[in-house]
Amino acid sequence: MNNRILILGKGFIGSRLKAVFNCNLSGKKINSFKDAEKEIKKYNPKVLINCIGHTGKNNVDGCEIDKDKTLFSNSFLPVILAEAALRRRIKLIHISSGCIYHFNYFKDKPIKEEKTPDFFDLFYSRSKMYPEKALELLAGKFDILILRIRIPLDNRPHPKNILNKLISYKKIIDIPNSLTYIPDFIKALKHLMKINAKGVYNVVNKGGLRYPELLDVYKKYVPGFKYRVIDCRELNMIRTNLVLSTRKLEKTGFKPRKIQDILEECVAEYVTQKISVS
Repeated sequence: MNNRILILGKGFIGSRLKAVFNCNLSGKKINSFKDAEKEIKKYNPKVLINCIGHTGKNNVDGCEIDKDKTLFSNSFLPVILAEAALRRRIKLIHISSGCIYHFNYFKDKPIKEEKTPDFFDLFYSRSKMYPEKALELLAGKFDILILRIRIPLDNRPHPKNILNKLISYKKIIDIPNSLTYIPDFIKALKHLMKINAKGVYNVVNKGGLRYPELLDVYKKYVPGFKYRVIDCRELNMIRTNLVLSTRKLEKTGFKPRKIQDILEECVAEYVTQKISVS
């Protein structure tokens, strides 16, 4: 057991990291600074990884309904944990989101970390913006690392896996988007921990993925699967569609793979896992 690391949050990302690091994972509900201190004191870690976050019951639209839970989990809690961590001189790694920008596909280049967030259309996005600036300022002096992930894709079934979602939707849009392939995210996390990185990093695969690219690979393994491409305006939903820069991550010595280069590997393993579970 790796007692140096404590993960908070038993969801999709937290559970995956627990299996990788063989470390302590706490699903205890933290309602106050006192609760945070108590949990940290209980495990006495050197590294605290915050995987707690609220994305709505079915999708981010649910955050508009439960604003209190969204605001506390996504905005207040990261600041509470940062304060508790810096007082005990332990490293905080906060899992954040890249869904905080507008993006013009005709003129914008992949978005770098230093750009000021400007997507205020969703309460979920705003709730993610609030703590990031505070943590980024603290990271100038304290041991804090903020990792922006986006649209997680994994090689195993899970309700939060974008492949699970796309298969169930049947109707999809065809716009390049940054994605985070979880096996590659884990490698990047290990690398950034090894070099004791601080501040904000986009942790996504290189380039953008058009969803038909992923589903066409899936069709090779499940020939009967069908889907239809629709215009994003037909969704009648407010969503972020964007591409994040990986340049800062690359400058640390980590080489993120192009998203297209992991599709075959991802789907082959996903289908195998899905068959074994069923």
